[in-house]
Amino acid sequence: MTQSAKHAPFNDKPTVAVVGAGVVGLCTALEAQRHGFQVTLFDKGLPGEGASFGNAGYLATELIDPLATKKTLAAAPRMWLDPKGPLALPWKYLPQALPWLARFVRSASSARVEASRQALYQLNQAAVPAWQRCLADIGAEEYLVPSGYLLVWESENKLDEVKTHAAYLAQWDIESVLLQGAQLREKEPELAETVSHALFFPNACRVKDPYLLSKQLFAVFQARGGCFEQTEVSEILPQENAVGVVTATSQNKFEHVVLCTGAWGKPLLEQTGISVPLEAERGYHLTIETADMKTPPLQHPIGSAERKFVMSPLASGLRVVGITEIGGLRLPEFARRFNVLRHHSRQLLPRLNNPALKVSEWMGHRPTLADSLPVIDQHPRHPRLLFAFGNQHLGLTQAAISAELVISLLRQVEPEFDMKPYRVDRF
Repeated sequence: MTQSAKHAPFNDKPTVAVVGAGVVGLCTALEAQRHGFQVTLFDKGLPGEGASFGNAGYLATELIDPLATKKTLAAAPRMWLDPKGPLALPWKYLPQALPWLARFVRSASSARVEASRQALYQLNQAAVPAWQRCLADIGAEEYLVPSGYLLVWESENKLDEVKTHAAYLAQWDIESVLLQGAQLREKEPELAETVSHALFFPNACRVKDPYLLSKQLFAVFQARGGCFEQTEVSEILPQENAVGVVTATSQNKFEHVVLCTGAWGKPLLEQTGISVPLEAERGYHLTIETADMKTPPLQHPIGSAERKFVMSPLASGLRVVGITEIGGLRLPEFARRFNVLRHHSRQLLPRLNNPALKVSEWMGHRPTLADSLPVIDQHPRHPRLLFAFGNQHLGLTQAAISAELVISLLRQVEPEFDMKPYRVDRF
């Protein structure tokens, strides 16, 4: 295996390959460049067009509970059987999903939930400052919007639940404000009258648009001398002093390789002796064009505590995101999931009951590990090979901090973090 000329070190810079050009991979590539590495980025698709393309654009730092809890398990049958519910598991995929589901259930023990909660909080409380550093470095601070966030309830009898949730978050120094009546209507005048109360998170942020953000990150990466190879990586070959990267058209050696492969990376991991309970948790979205509207339908990202979906105002339109579908990488999308999102969005925003609105549909794959935590680590036997993947619903939220942490490990600089929860060999 020889290194092709276009991947040779520039000015004797050490070389890094980043496999995966989603938002985590793009942040990782830029972070490596900041520390003096010559970086080559690999992806079979174009940068930012995978799961990063379709998210809500909201930095959900208040989501510190893992997906697997006793409460979730108790509610799962009802959510699964509800045709308008937020949980889907196609029958044909159930046999393949069973091993992951068994790990997921085991992750709901009290001890594991508390450990995962601590680890998620550690990442999330550092997420916005990391994004601020990243965007300041590339002169794109305007892509981060201090928007606030509203979590809404429709059931009037849930007020005690709302107050309990606010008190719980306050224990983690997550600020929220209870809104009802006129205060709530002042924040979002177009919400349906059925919305009874809400928690407003004043410190929450969103990005201007997740795809536009990815394009900006990539443009700066290229302007700083980064190389991009639009090709699928078929093999990773760790060696003592390098790591080989094999594609259909090339074989190259790099001093370090970081796998930011999202839901698609299991074959490459298994080549290196790594097995993790990684599932493709499929999510659906609608994007409703709002450019011709006299006033935008929403001022803030909105989450429904009962319907389990999010609406977010973006540069590209109003993004409606929801559904947790355990369905793997190969099944086609199900059109009825989009109809569920249409139903829920119209219930909360009556203005959307307009057949003339232009709406696009999209489905993507969230990389979700059974304990809801990402892998941010070095290979236990091949330290030149590193990992940053598995951020479930929080890929955008945690992208910049994940990049800082994994490049610190690559540089052999001990992060000011407890990294044990994110080990690749924890399972």
